[in-house]
Amino acid sequence: MDKSVTLDKKHATITVLICFLIAVIEGIDIQAAGVAAAGIKEYFALDAKQLGLFFSAGILGLLPGALVGGRYADRIGRKKVLIASVSIFAIFTLCTVWVNSFYTLLLVRFLAGAGLGAAMPNLIALASESTTPENRGRAVGLMYCGMPIGAIIVSLLAAQLASADMASSWKTIFYVGGLVPLIVVPLMIKFLPESREFLKAQQDVKTSEQKPLSYKDLFSREYATRTLLLWVSYFFTLMVVYIMLSWLPSLFTELGFSRKDGSMAMVYFQIGAAIGTVVLGMLIDRWNKAYVIILMYVGILIGLFSLNSATSLNLMFVAAAVMGTFTIGGQGVLYAFGSFVYPTHLRGQGVGAASAVGRIGAMMGPAIAGQLLAMGSGATGVITAAIPCIIISAIIMVLLTRRLEAA
Repeated sequence: MDKSVTLDKKHATITVLICFLIAVIEGIDIQAAGVAAAGIKEYFALDAKQLGLFFSAGILGLLPGALVGGRYADRIGRKKVLIASVSIFAIFTLCTVWVNSFYTLLLVRFLAGAGLGAAMPNLIALASESTTPENRGRAVGLMYCGMPIGAIIVSLLAAQLASADMASSWKTIFYVGGLVPLIVVPLMIKFLPESREFLKAQQDVKTSEQKPLSYKDLFSREYATRTLLLWVSYFFTLMVVYIMLSWLPSLFTELGFSRKDGSMAMVYFQIGAAIGTVVLGMLIDRWNKAYVIILMYVGILIGLFSLNSATSLNLMFVAAAVMGTFTIGGQGVLYAFGSFVYPTHLRGQGVGAASAVGRIGAMMGPAIAGQLLAMGSGATGVITAAIPCIIISAIIMVLLTRRLEAA
């Protein structure tokens, strides 16, 4: 790599650390809705259908957020867009505490989701561009391990609030979710460096008078196949990831375990996730990428089969940890792959578009799982239905890896 874009360790450390803190914020938000659901249901007098809309509003906001955030990341810079997106998320997360009507609640959750969705492509771009290409997987893995850590923080907070009146204590979770990013924003303004790769790419564009790229460039002759393969893999993988995130505690109760056991399973899931994001991120830099992809998807399949066949609570906890290791760890690998697939001047838009497609799968997965449970398929039916999604994703990602190696 050219010395002018080789980044020193201090630059990389500061960038990954701040991006890690924002990933913690994402983890807090992902877990917050589920943990606060009982209190919100009581406070707003919601029925099951309205509660489902509350869950969907935040996820729906991630789609336009990822598209807009990725697009402007490649135009005005990763740092500026990240600061704006985290600020939007913080403001509307705090607004969740202050609204007094159901439809206003949906609006602020959608807008908070949009802010968070815009942040993710920028986190991936900044983390991957903060170091050399040989260490990008590790950088993205270290950054994204903040997500499960944030989820664990909320789970522990929820345990402390368990004995309190949930009709009022749910607000504490959103106060934490809104105030933490407001603390991080000044740190970003003061300490977060802009990506040097982006600055160099911008200078090259000005020098060559090249017109700004748009999403249609993802389907140019050079990138069209890569884009479609990445989209399919993001879609099916995130579908399974969010089935686990949304339904794992319920699947435990379906299998005859207690709600407390289901909550404990999520803790094991997130501990495995924190380990998996770091370890798989390091492996993607050191091993043949196809081998890491195979390991990742085989690990998910082992976790699914283990959930289906475990005969004791301890084995179920092990299965949950395995699922966390390879689903969330695998999600981190996919995010790292976005930095390999696209060059600097197209990376934000490419990862943003793939993330948006993945979020569609994230919305559909829990809904399909809910329908299967309503039809009487039970936990076994849900877990079995996830297996073809993983096999398809694995095949697609191996094809993408081979294509990148041949390029």
